[in-house]
Amino acid sequence: MIHPTAIIDPKADLAADVEVGPYSVIGPDVTIGAGTVIGPHVVIKGPTRIGANNRIFQFASVGEDCQDKKYQGEPTRLEIGDGNVIREHVSIHRGTVQDQGLTRIGNNNLLMATVHVAHDCMIGNDNIFANATGIAGHVHIGDNVILGGMTGIHQFCHIGSYAMSAGCSLIVKDVPAYVMVGGNPSSARSMNFEGMRRRGWDSEVINRLRKAFKVVYRQGMTLEQALAELDPEAGQCDKLKLFVDSLRDSTRGITR
Repeated sequence: MIHPTAIIDPKADLAADVEVGPYSVIGPDVTIGAGTVIGPHVVIKGPTRIGANNRIFQFASVGEDCQDKKYQGEPTRLEIGDGNVIREHVSIHRGTVQDQGLTRIGNNNLLMATVHVAHDCMIGNDNIFANATGIAGHVHIGDNVILGGMTGIHQFCHIGSYAMSAGCSLIVKDVPAYVMVGGNPSSARSMNFEGMRRRGWDSEVINRLRKAFKVVYRQGMTLEQALAELDPEAGQCDKLKLFVDSLRDSTRGITR
């Protein structure tokens, strides 16, 4: 299960069935859960905790010191959940003490080749990040987000659940839940209504979200005016409430 050329530090804790490929290096304070497969030439540095049934492909760098010049070697952490696929040359860095000292990735995410996840990012579940996506420090991403290839996200941005970016997008402000963005810098184009239909969402819910998008993006309202109009209806629909909450929680301003 562990190739004889792999280097595993005695202070690493691997479940009995973890596979480790040739020439991979796993350092101290690394915990890897059952069913996880580590390919060849992978480097994992701790403190890092990786859950069960993950697949990490060759040349990935996981849990390395961050590139923030303020970082002075503090013992920060990386946590990765279950069922993730981390493809070739992906780099994922641990957190900094200027934030929570933690970078976290949830469950069932696909990080395609050469994706970078910087320090202190908080990433949810069931996301797809296409090739060469760059996610700067302190970015928060919800669930079921799709980022097109070579998307770049500015530090401290929040990307709401079910949002989507076109390839080569530059995101410099928060993206509310469900919203599709594209361009450099990005602008809001629509919501992913086709994705909603494919998920089997009720047509009434989709129509509520369509109306909400128009209120925010097509009627010339300020964000405060739009929230005042949407708030009464948000209490009647959880999916609409997710959209409204992502608007209200924005700290950088929303992508328009």
